[in-house]
Amino acid sequence: MKAAVYEKYGSPDVVYIKNIDKPVPQDNEVLVKIYATTVTIGDSRMRRFDVPAGQWLFARLFLGVFSPRRKILGMELAGVVEAIGANVTRFKVGDAVMASTFDANFGAHTEYKCLKQDGLIELKPDNISFEEAAAAVGGGMTAMRCLKKATIQPGQEVLIYGASGAVGTNAVQIAKNYLGAEVTAVCSTRNLELATSIGADYVIDYTKQDFTQNGKTYDVIFDAVAKFPESQAKTALKPGGTYLNAHHDSNGSLRKEELTFIVELLASCKLKPVIDRCYPLEEIVDAYRFVDTGRKRGNVVITVKEKTHA
Repeated sequence: MKAAVYEKYGSPDVVYIKNIDKPVPQDNEVLVKIYATTVTIGDSRMRRFDVPAGQWLFARLFLGVFSPRRKILGMELAGVVEAIGANVTRFKVGDAVMASTFDANFGAHTEYKCLKQDGLIELKPDNISFEEAAAAVGGGMTAMRCLKKATIQPGQEVLIYGASGAVGTNAVQIAKNYLGAEVTAVCSTRNLELATSIGADYVIDYTKQDFTQNGKTYDVIFDAVAKFPESQAKTALKPGGTYLNAHHDSNGSLRKEELTFIVELLASCKLKPVIDRCYPLEEIVDAYRFVDTGRKRGNVVITVKEKTHA
């Protein structure tokens, strides 16, 4: 089977397509034929070993000291169960599924992946495509995990900085459609229309206006890209307000109930993944080059297998 492999850290050109052995599911695993995956900013940072200075040693040990320990990246996927292990009861052959690979050593940039039946995998709702399902997993779980820490009440005013990215587009929709907040989205000029289309009540163009200087305050400020100075952002909080940061507040092990929650939002049409563009697996290097520009809106999807059903 084909896989996108990287054997050293560096530019997108370190990634190449290689034929590897097709995995065989263990007794408690399912084998998923992958139809869609994504290239995330997280994949890109691991590929080039771009980590904060304070996390350098830990990252080296986790990712690989001299070369990558896990040579296939890819944090999320959607596809169809092709085979099941002897003890699998949650899924059957032919089930359409969506999954995170955080608990499975990543590895979604390939044609097949084995996943534990009790891992971060759920049935795909019928009302979304495989591309949308793959795109919903990581950004959706991160946005939900962060926003949950604020205990947002209906009608509260929430500002989301970086509202056009994978996490931000999910955060806008979750805060608006599920939590009932009044949402202000902060993004660049070209993304204002996108932010409005996914439910933002107000939009601020950060290239023209600093949201901390307009006299407005918020119950919750969520920096979905972890780029705005924290001390400055907090000046725009109401007394007792909550500041959230996508890096600091998404730490910890992912939980199955988080993915289940995202699936429920998708099935109820309260969440619609935003896809910037799609690339076939064979053009994954081009996908990395685009993600590295920092200009993607929502998600960049990799199509792996030709779809036989929705």
